[in-house]
Amino acid sequence: MFQQSALGTSTPFGGARTSTSSKDIEVVSPPEDSISSMAFSPAALQQNFLVAGSWDNNVRCWEVEQTGNTVPKSMQNMDGPVLDVCWTDDGTKVMMASCDKQVKCWDLASNQTIQVAQHDAPVKTCHWIKSPTYSCLMTGSWDKTLKFWDMRSANPIMTINLPERCYGAAVDYPMAVVITAGRHLIVYQLEGKPQEFTRGETNLKYQHRCVAIMRDKKNSPTGYAVGSVEGRVAVQYVHPTQPSDNFTFKCHRVNCANNTYQEIYAVNDIAFHPVHNTVATVGSDGTYSFWDKDSRIKLGSSEQKDQSITRCCFNHNGQIFAYALSYDWSKGHEHYNPQKKNSIFLLPCFEDMKPRSKSSS
Repeated sequence: MFQQSALGTSTPFGGARTSTSSKDIEVVSPPEDSISSMAFSPAALQQNFLVAGSWDNNVRCWEVEQTGNTVPKSMQNMDGPVLDVCWTDDGTKVMMASCDKQVKCWDLASNQTIQVAQHDAPVKTCHWIKSPTYSCLMTGSWDKTLKFWDMRSANPIMTINLPERCYGAAVDYPMAVVITAGRHLIVYQLEGKPQEFTRGETNLKYQHRCVAIMRDKKNSPTGYAVGSVEGRVAVQYVHPTQPSDNFTFKCHRVNCANNTYQEIYAVNDIAFHPVHNTVATVGSDGTYSFWDKDSRIKLGSSEQKDQSITRCCFNHNGQIFAYALSYDWSKGHEHYNPQKKNSIFLLPCFEDMKPRSKSSS
């Protein structure tokens, strides 16, 4: 198990590397308010495109060139802060979920948008589902519902009531995982038609903040990782072979006053590498860390940034890691500094995310 101590210690992880910012490339023309969501284009597109949603009500799209330089391509506006974005599997459209209780579909070729989903409260999540027999949009809202849309009708094809407000979701067909207020976690199976599979449990004692689905060596979804406001991540398998397969580890904590106490920060986002199945976490402490969950080794971490890291994602082949610097309001309005700009950085990550054996660390 990961050593239950602050990340700053190298003892349990055998000399984890510290990444430098020299390789990080800053995205030009960043959002003007806190960055709530990011997503790279799917493998269907030859080029890499990045979209990001923000509390400034906008969704921006950049092309990422082979050099790593970014070119702003377009921007669309919603009538409220944007809480989530996702791509369709063919890379032609982007879904945008907003506090205005709507989800709009942005057709990139025509640069036009159309409303495709509606809730009774802000829409927290949107995910595109591509199965062998159907395609649809899944939306989760603070109105305590999960809805599925085929986008040809103003009404959802299915509505599932949630025990509380949706705080986050992850989709990797045929699995979906939804986290809600009250530390509820529900796993859904999407084959045939979406339906509840199980109510998950974790050892996390504080509010769930983010969730991501992990795959096994056969590249099938096998479980999930959940991050909490208490600087802790739970790794859970849907069908663990033994109880010790499921575990939690501490992260995004800072040792203070000669290690006499720790400052604890929220885990804001989790992303699994699409090739290595190692995992990245980002937090309110302003750092990102890379982990090998199978060997339970920390692969490396960044130096502390001057703002929280709110979101992260990998591009489709795992060559690029993107992370967003924004104020996440975890310290209240009195610590908001409008002089600090919002930023997105890109980092070549394929080698840094490779698994390492304990003996080589």
